[in-house]
Amino acid sequence: MTRFSLAVDIGGTFTDAVLLASDGRSFVDKTLTTHENLLDGFFRAVDLVLGRAGIAPAAVDDVVVHATTVVTNALIERKGPPVALILTEGFRDVLYIREEHRYDMYDPQIEFAEPLIPSERTFTVAERTYADGSVGRAVDREEVSAIAARCREAGIASVAVCLLNSYRNGSNEKVVHAVFAEEAPQIHVSLSSEVAPQMREYLRTSTVAINAYTVPITQPYLTALIAELADRGFRQQPLIMLSNGGVIGAERAGRFPVRMIESGPAAGALVACYFSRLFGIPDLISFDMGGTTAKACMIQGHEPLVTGTFEVDRRYRFKAGSGMPITVPSIDMIEIGAGGGSIASVDALGLLRTGPESAGSSPGPVCYGRGGTRPCVTDADVVLGIIDPDRFLGGDMRLDAPAAHAALAGLGERLGVSAERAAWGVFEVVCEQMAAATRAHATERGIDYRGLPLLAFGGAGPVHACMVAELVEARTIIYPPLASVLSAFGTLVTPAQIDLVRSLVAPLGAVDWDAVDATLRAMTEECRAALTEAGIRAEDIRFAFGLDMRYLGQQSEVRVDLPDDPRTDCDGEAIRARFERDYEALYGLKLDGIPIEVVNWRVTGSGAKPERTAPAVREDGSGAASGTRTVYIGGNPREVAVWRRADLSRGQRIEGPAIVEERETTTFILEGWTLALHATGSLVAEKPALRRAAAAGAAGSGFPQTREHA
Repeated sequence: MTRFSLAVDIGGTFTDAVLLASDGRSFVDKTLTTHENLLDGFFRAVDLVLGRAGIAPAAVDDVVVHATTVVTNALIERKGPPVALILTEGFRDVLYIREEHRYDMYDPQIEFAEPLIPSERTFTVAERTYADGSVGRAVDREEVSAIAARCREAGIASVAVCLLNSYRNGSNEKVVHAVFAEEAPQIHVSLSSEVAPQMREYLRTSTVAINAYTVPITQPYLTALIAELADRGFRQQPLIMLSNGGVIGAERAGRFPVRMIESGPAAGALVACYFSRLFGIPDLISFDMGGTTAKACMIQGHEPLVTGTFEVDRRYRFKAGSGMPITVPSIDMIEIGAGGGSIASVDALGLLRTGPESAGSSPGPVCYGRGGTRPCVTDADVVLGIIDPDRFLGGDMRLDAPAAHAALAGLGERLGVSAERAAWGVFEVVCEQMAAATRAHATERGIDYRGLPLLAFGGAGPVHACMVAELVEARTIIYPPLASVLSAFGTLVTPAQIDLVRSLVAPLGAVDWDAVDATLRAMTEECRAALTEAGIRAEDIRFAFGLDMRYLGQQSEVRVDLPDDPRTDCDGEAIRARFERDYEALYGLKLDGIPIEVVNWRVTGSGAKPERTAPAVREDGSGAASGTRTVYIGGNPREVAVWRRADLSRGQRIEGPAIVEERETTTFILEGWTLALHATGSLVAEKPALRRAAAAGAAGSGFPQTREHA
């Protein structure tokens, strides 16, 4: 009997849906994201893909998985309800003082992201928990009761609680929660001892504040999603993609929305791991370019890099410290405002720029015909002839080519070049932005990116990947099936997973293994409960363990993954050896004779890997090109052969420049590259004789670029 699984990924511009059948068939569709009500676009995409398959909602009997930008949108738009913060007396200004770290020492007008919770909605209580977890002063329930009354009168919708050293003992925070549950049950309460039980006061406060801010938005959204799915006849409650690359039940995801911030991008990184295994390539670069942003992730040993801290709402996209930090496990990637909807402009110095401002789905690029007036990357792709305006989304969404040309002509007039040369400039600049971000991301992590294969996906990824590959010196590009909706497909091949971190600071030689046992036991039980809620059978649950360690006196830790449960042998020397190995791999040396300190303990709970696979490889096509069209490469016209992806056959080799079209995206390869159809159904482009130049004709663009993009 054929089973169906459904995935929906809401992005900044498009909402993608993938329906996967157990017999290998797949059905995909996409629609513009409806930011005024994300669920409108969600169910429009669902209706489209179910219509393509000719099935009713009740036939989806496997899973329904969802990746969403609802949390990210809430933080960017800052249109959430009023939220309050409760801190320990004497620490009222922790969100404003931050870590006293200046991300740019020489900028006298340095800017930070404004705290989500202002000082007028910040309250303090007289209490104290010491660093060893002992309670020096209990919370006064009457003091908390008075705060609850003030919050109720002020119409506060949610409260964040972050008391000093509560990562070690959260009992005082739980008293605050209990009082609010009795006297203001309508107010959501987020406790730092549950959301992010880790040391470092500012990081923990920032994380729980973000969670509290987004709970009143996320919970109603997920509740409405569950109800609408049930009303339409779907059998299962949805699973939600998390930032760590796992999926979990919607109810738990709604309580901890801070874990959902990188929901969609994480799915893309996980599917890159899937294809790295499929191709037998342990290390590659995941390159995901959509309508609003581009994401790059380094895959090492078939696994994505994972980080314990990342930022949102940066004032400057490449400057760490200029945003709001979050301390939850997340796929480590770099994301920049470079997508199909990124707006092209000329700055005060007369230099061409693209992004980070985006036209999104409304009004969208000028060629969408939805009221947009400012030229975007997609407009440039249309003017260059790379995208066929009559075949966008298979002709279901025709683009206005004359309007795009007029917009680029206006941009070219300011640059003193033609519309076509301006369009090529936009193409070059956005590719260099993405390549620069990829180079920086890899270099900062000690990874030599040169020569690594590039996996290109997202609606705009295959259009720009070839130039990006040249700029990062990649010799191979993989364009997988379903490239335009691959992040949605990624949610279907991702296991249920939850990552937990707890601070328990101690010298490695003096670890209290009884305390470790109690901590890890609590963490594994929390993992087990979350996975059970997601429908995972007890016998399928597996655990992995790790630590964050450092030399005594250092500020930053190194993550160390353990081969098994550390409580089995309590072997500190084996842990030391692993730390020194990982430290030396990262920094090129180890510090003999310096004591080592354990800071955090990590537990990852996961279910069995899904048995769903990529779509079945179709029969070979005729191998014939469908025609040619004029493409302005370097701003100069050139006749380029065009193929339909369905017409390609295995063994056929296509020399660039060339265009391969499919309904949801377009693959564009430059001169010097050769494209072939792989046995997996992927397109693979190769360039043995790698040139350092960006692309054929790129040097003669004839327009100025910003210094950072040149």
